[in-house]
Amino acid sequence: MQLDNASLPSIGILGGTGALGGGLAYRWAAAGLPVVIGSRNEERAAEAAARISNGMPTHRSITGAGLTACAANADIVVVAVPWDAHRETLEQIRDAARGKIVIDVVNPLAFDKGGAYAPPVQEGSAAQQAQALLPESNVVAAFHHVSSVLLSDQTAETVETDVMVLGDDADSTKKVQELVGLIPGMRGIYAGKLRTAAAVEGLTANLIAVNRRYKTHAGIGLTNVQEVAHAKA
Repeated sequence: MQLDNASLPSIGILGGTGALGGGLAYRWAAAGLPVVIGSRNEERAAEAAARISNGMPTHRSITGAGLTACAANADIVVVAVPWDAHRETLEQIRDAARGKIVIDVVNPLAFDKGGAYAPPVQEGSAAQQAQALLPESNVVAAFHHVSSVLLSDQTAETVETDVMVLGDDADSTKKVQELVGLIPGMRGIYAGKLRTAAAVEGLTANLIAVNRRYKTHAGIGLTNVQEVAHAKA
């Protein structure tokens, strides 16, 4: 994405008080994008914005707001809430997100004695649920396998990982690939339509198993994909 200071897209991150949402807020703000952190608790959103902004140049913009205000005042909306709050959050911001790109990063996960696993979702996946609940938005699924620890680590200059980007609208997936590319070390790779999102979301359970066994923060690397391969949907 070629950054034009006169037309920088603003990013609203619903659930930006959490680890993954907060990490994305930090990385995009560091890249020069205005970021709004959204939470059901506006005070928590403001506190998270202040914490993430600490030590950053003063011209970087991170602010806090309620969920609806966050979605209404952003050009692109990111859904980074816990799975059990997914449906309720989307229903709340349906009107505010109309006509916008909505990036869904949510992984439906459950845990038992055997570890993490992907539970069934009525609509097929979190991304498909989002598109069903936001019919007038363009939902794109991405950032499912990114370590929130690495994203939030301000001493880490790069986050070396590939991000699988899925969506049904070609222009929207391309814009999200470009947003991925603003984070040093990351590549946004087009990986299919929303109907295939369940496989991508479910893979997170396997990465959790890898990370626990090897005590690391593993990501995804796709081989033999050239740097120019911002593939068309």
